[in-house]
Amino acid sequence: MKAVRFHEYGGPDVLVHEDVEQSVPGPGQVRVRVAATSFNPVDGNIRAGFMQGPIPVVLPHTPGIDLAGTVDALGEGVEGLAVGDDVVGFLPMDGPGAAAEYALAPAEVLAPAPKSVPLADAAALPLVGLTAHQALFEHGGLAAGQRVLVNGAGGAVGGYAVQLAKNAGAHVIATASPRSGDAVRSAGADEVVDHTTTGLTAAVTEPVDLALNLAPVDPAELAALLTLVKPGGVLVNTTVWMPAPSDEERDVRGIDLFVRSDAGRLAELVASVDRGELRVDVAERVPLAELPALHARATEGAVHGKVVVVPSAA
Repeated sequence: MKAVRFHEYGGPDVLVHEDVEQSVPGPGQVRVRVAATSFNPVDGNIRAGFMQGPIPVVLPHTPGIDLAGTVDALGEGVEGLAVGDDVVGFLPMDGPGAAAEYALAPAEVLAPAPKSVPLADAAALPLVGLTAHQALFEHGGLAAGQRVLVNGAGGAVGGYAVQLAKNAGAHVIATASPRSGDAVRSAGADEVVDHTTTGLTAAVTEPVDLALNLAPVDPAELAALLTLVKPGGVLVNTTVWMPAPSDEERDVRGIDLFVRSDAGRLAELVASVDRGELRVDVAERVPLAELPALHARATEGAVHGKVVVVPSAA
């Protein structure tokens, strides 16, 4: 089969589109014919070698944490799945990924794929959808009637965060650039702040119950977000290289989010998609052979929105 792998850490040029022997699923594993994976910024950090501590991978490594495809073979002991099932999943970050024509997945990370969107597009859901949900509800405790600030709402996680928060009955304030402002509004934001022209502390005049930071801001900006949160509220931060500050005097907690795979929650997100409550947005569809070029564009800041990566065999 064809796969994209890197045999050493480094820049995008270490990625190689090559022939790889097709794997056989072991106990508890499923082999999936890949319809698509997606690009996530963490893929570039793993490839560059920046994540060797928290996410150790075995070289050569196939990237691609998101998976959408069709079950092709079952390992010993797998129940509840059958050959021919369409599935989605968030693969273990330290294991082989889905930037290939076929991928192995632990059966427990897989959920039925949505029926209302093309199977390849479903690869845009798992990691970012779970990140948004865990940030808002598991860590942020968001409830109906509360006010939430989504900083960096124009990105892939932000689009889901705005939709999920609005669906939960929250008042959503979102920051976005002019390029993504309309998309953020259509996702359901009640207020959109153009962060290129307006400072947050000036724009957010009433405190929020929850601030969700999805943007690579500097420490001063993150500290400023904390001042916008009500006493007893929460700041959830996804930029793991910079810890979230807390304000003990006002009982405002800072939480750093490390997303985890959760097939049950992913199945609920899929159900929301099929009910028309959650929109899956795909900015680009890129052939697998062009994944190295996609990584190169990402290092230049030229990738916007969610990009799915499609093997030629799909």
